[in-house]
Amino acid sequence: MSKDTEVDMKDVELNDMDQEKQPMTGGVANGDAGSPTCTEKNGSVNVKIPEETETKFTGLSKEELLRVAGTPGWVRTRWALLILFWLGWLGMLAGAVAIIVQAPRCKDIPAMNWWNYGPLYQIGNVQAFSESQNLKGVEDKIDRLSQLKVKGLVIGPIHVAPLDNLVSLNFEEISSDVGNLEQFKSLIIAAHKKSIDVILDLTPYYLGSGPWFTNVSVTNVAERLKSALVFWLNQGVDGIQLSGVERVSSVVPSLWADIRAIVQNGTEGKRRILIGVTEKTSAVGVSELLNSTGVDLLLSGALRSKSMTATDRAQTVQQLLSSHNQTQLAWNIGDRKAGHLATLVGPDMVNFNQMLLLTLPGTPVFNYGDEIALADVDTKSPKMLWDPLEDETNGTAKEEKEQRLSCRSFFKTLSELRGKERSLQHGDYIPLFNSTSALAYLRQWDQSGRYVAAFNWGSDAVTLQLSHPDLPARAVVQVSTDQVNLAPDSTVALSALELGPGQAVLLQFPYIA
Repeated sequence: MSKDTEVDMKDVELNDMDQEKQPMTGGVANGDAGSPTCTEKNGSVNVKIPEETETKFTGLSKEELLRVAGTPGWVRTRWALLILFWLGWLGMLAGAVAIIVQAPRCKDIPAMNWWNYGPLYQIGNVQAFSESQNLKGVEDKIDRLSQLKVKGLVIGPIHVAPLDNLVSLNFEEISSDVGNLEQFKSLIIAAHKKSIDVILDLTPYYLGSGPWFTNVSVTNVAERLKSALVFWLNQGVDGIQLSGVERVSSVVPSLWADIRAIVQNGTEGKRRILIGVTEKTSAVGVSELLNSTGVDLLLSGALRSKSMTATDRAQTVQQLLSSHNQTQLAWNIGDRKAGHLATLVGPDMVNFNQMLLLTLPGTPVFNYGDEIALADVDTKSPKMLWDPLEDETNGTAKEEKEQRLSCRSFFKTLSELRGKERSLQHGDYIPLFNSTSALAYLRQWDQSGRYVAAFNWGSDAVTLQLSHPDLPARAVVQVSTDQVNLAPDSTVALSALELGPGQAVLLQFPYIA
C-alpha cells in the first residue's frame, strides 16, 4: 500500500472518532489555517463538504412578462378568453330572463287587516271563563288561546252599567265583580306578547234588552261614549265592539260618524277595528247595515237559523260576497246573547260547523268554549271547563274529557290551516255543489295549494259529483268529521265524493301550472 493511501485512511478514522474522546487542544498542524475545507484539531482532520443547492423556479420577471404580453399569440389568447367570458355571462343572463318571462306571475296579495288572518274569540262573561272569575284569570289562559291560533280576543262588556239606571252608567270604570284597570292593562300586555289583539265590548246597556236604553236616551249615551272611546283606546285596546248599531247609526247619525272616526281614524300604523252586532238574519238586511254603518265587521244571525237549508246558506254567502269584499265579512253562529254553538246546532254538529266557519271567505268568530263543544245549561254564560294535562279521571268523566280534547284538537287543526294557507285566508270562493242538504265549494289562490270543503246537513248519505276546470281527479283528505270513511291523508275521487249523514270534509290538492 502506498504511503498516500495510508494517510487517507487515517484521516477517515480520525473523523469517525467520538468527539468526546478527542483531546481538546487549540493547536494546528499539517493543515492550512486559511483553507475553508480542511482544519486539523489535536490530530483530527475535519472535512467540510459543500451542500448541493437546489434550483428554485422564480417565474418570469416583470420585464420578461412585459415582453411576452405583447406577442401576437398571447394577445389572441387574451381576446379569445375575454370573448368566451362575456358570451357565457350573456348566455346565463338570457336564460334567467327567459325563465322569469315564462314563469307565471304571482298575484298581488290583497289588502288585509290583522283581523282577517285568524279567528276572533269572544268572552262575554269574564266570571264564567276562568277559575279566578276575573280578568287575571283570563290573562292566565292566554297561552291556551294562543295554541288555538286565535287572532283577536273580544272581552266584555265589563264596565259599570246597573239595571235600569242610566245615571250610574260609567263606561270608564270596570265592574269590581270582574277586576280592575290594572288587571285589564296587564291582560292587554300579555295578549300582545302572544300576537293576540284585544277588542273591548262597550255596548252601553248590556244587562238589559235594549243596548242603548231607549230611543230618548240614545243621544245622551252616544255622547258619553265618545269620551270613553278615547280613554280605552289610550289604554291600548285594539278595537271596540258595539251591539245594536242600527239604532244609534239611524237615530243620531252625526254622533255615530264621530264614534266611527274616533275608533277607525284615531291611530297611526296598525288600524283599530270597529265591530257591530245586529240581530238581523237576512243577507239583504246584513248587507244594507254593513253599508249604512261603515263598521269593519258585522256579527249577525245570518247563519244561525235551524230552518236554513244548504241552499239557503249557499245563497246567503253568495249574496254577501257579491256585495262586499270578503275582508268585510264575519261569520258566526253563537254569541253572548244567542248562546253557544253546541246548544244552537247540537253537540254532534260542533266540529261540522267549526269547519264551515273556518273555511268560508271572511273572519270566523267563536264564543268561548265553542272549541270544546261547551253547551248552555240554564244560562247563556256556562262555566268554562278546563281539563288538566294529567289524566286523573275515569269512567264517564274520562270519556267526556276525551271528547272535549278531541273537539279542541279538531278546532286547532282547522285554525292552524286557516292561519297559514293563503287559499283559506283570502282565496277565491267557487261554488261546486249545492242542494237542500249538501254544499261544496273550492277555495283557491294563485299558485298556492287548493282546498275543497264539502258538507252534508242531511240525515241520508249523499254522493257529490264535483266538476270544475281547476279540479283534479282526486284530492287528499286534510280534516274530516268521519275518521273511518274519510281518514286524514287518504285520497278520494272528486267525481264521486261520498258523505255520510251530518259529515263534513276538507280536501286539499296542489296547484299545477
